[in-house]
Order: sequence, then C-alpha cells, then structure tokens
Amino acid sequence: MSEVPSSHAKRRPDRAALFIAPVLFALACVIWWDAGRLAEVTNYSRIGPATVPHVVAIGLALLAVWTAFEAWRGDFPEREPIEVQPVVMIVAGLAGQMLLLKTAGFSIATGVLFALTAFGFGRRKLWISLPIGIALSFVIYVIFGRFLQLSLPAGPLEHLFF
Repeated sequence: MSEVPSSHAKRRPDRAALFIAPVLFALACVIWWDAGRLAEVTNYSRIGPATVPHVVAIGLALLAVWTAFEAWRGDFPEREPIEVQPVVMIVAGLAGQMLLLKTAGFSIATGVLFALTAFGFGRRKLWISLPIGIALSFVIYVIFGRFLQLSLPAGPLEHLFF
C-alpha cells in the first residue's frame, strides 16, 4: 500500500475561520435587519433601496455557512506568518492622516498616509515618498476640491495656492 502524502493528511478544524464564520453571519443579520427598515420607507415597487442590501446579506450568510463548513473540515490552506511591521506602518499612516487632517490639511495628511503605506510595502526612503505623496494628494485636492467643488479640509499648503 502507498502512504498518504502529508498534504492529504487529516487536519484539525481551523479555529480562526470558525470564529470568522459567526461574525460573518452576524453581519449578514445586521444588514438584513437594517435593509428591512429601508423597505418600510418606499413600498411602491418590488425593487427598491433594500434589494441590494438583502442580496449582500444573503451572500454573507452563504459565505458564513461555507466558511464554517470548510473550517470544520480543516480545508483552509496553511496561513503564512503575519509580518507585524507593515501592518503597524499602514495603521500609523491612517492614524496620522486622521490626526493631521484638520490641522495640516488634506494634502499633507494624505501625503503622510501615502509615505507610511509605501514604507510598509517596502519603499524605505521616506524622504522621497513623503514629497511624492504630498504632491499627488495636492493634485487630488485640486481636482476634487476646486474642480468638483467638494469640501476637503484645507491646510497651509492649500491656503498658499488658493
């Protein structure tokens, strides 16, 4: 008789996926309940603002059942170890943007987000990424804030030009 390869060996249930499945199902329930409140607002048509949220809720519920089934069987592939530093840099970029948005303005705050995200993805030269991020963010500010008349927070850089 031949031996069973290690890739086909019986695996234990995936505890992380078994945790994720009920979270997905709870999210589906919340979306379904909230979409049910939308249906009360407009009753003149069968297809209304609640149709797509109901479809999303059904999709999430099916995904939750599928995730639980696959997790119980242990069919998920082995996960690679998580690298903490890139995640920390991206979260620091998001936090920095939120903290700087009102005081430094859109361009500088989003430039910081760009630079720290680039750093997290392996671009280690912040002295290059930061000015590029600020320049790209300023172009986005001009397009959305000036041409499309959207309200974006202005800081010293925006006040310098406008």
